[in-house]
Parts: sequence; structure tokens; C-alpha cells
Amino acid sequence: MTEGKVALRPIHLCKNRYHLPEKDDILFIQRELSNDFPVSAVHNREELLIRIADNINQLIEKDFSKLVMILYRLDISESKLKQSLKENSGENAGKLIATLIIERQLQKLKSRQQTPPAKDVPDDEKW
Repeated sequence: MTEGKVALRPIHLCKNRYHLPEKDDILFIQRELSNDFPVSAVHNREELLIRIADNINQLIEKDFSKLVMILYRLDISESKLKQSLKENSGENAGKLIATLIIERQLQKLKSRQQTPPAKDVPDDEKW
């Protein structure tokens, strides 16, 4: 494998096997991550994973506290993160963390799709 290339593996989500997101899911993830990672020009799932992984690796080297803040805000499970890094020691940490971020974004998307918006909420109670 050439330097800088990341081998893609399926994402495991809720014990079911999922592959990286398709086009519509990529657009959702781009919107959700646009404040943290420059992923707006991503056109396919492989590029999305690589772009996020590269940014994470830069944060690991240059601004680890910012990475921790982002992971906290994105609600990345600390136990899943530790387990993934432990089970895959020697692997690209950025890629492992990017996979967890994508998993979490897909979980959020699935939850939003399954929960219809409330229609009878008074204006003073809306966010």
C-alpha cells in the first residue's frame, strides 16, 4: 500500500455490517462536520474517510485538546474509541477515529429518520 493511502474496511454499526455511507449520507455528514473538518469538496465515501482521517492525524500531532473537544461534541463513545485503538494498535489512528465519527453520524441520521418532527409544538417551545 502506498504512503498516505488508507485501506477501507466495512464499518460495524449496531452489530450489523454497514459499508461507508452513500451519496445522500455523505451530504448529511458533510453538513454535520463542516465546522470541524474541511469535507465540503468530498465526492465519494473513500475520499470522505481519508479526508477526515488526515485531519484527525493533524489534530493528534498539533492540537490534541481540540480533537478531544470535537470528539466530545460529536458524542463519540470514549469506551468505543479506547477499544478500537487498543484492538487495532499499529493501525492508522486517524482512520480508526474517522470510522467512529462516521458511524456516529450515521446513527444520528438513522435516529432523525425514525423520529418524525413534532407538529403541534407551540412556537415558544421550539428550538
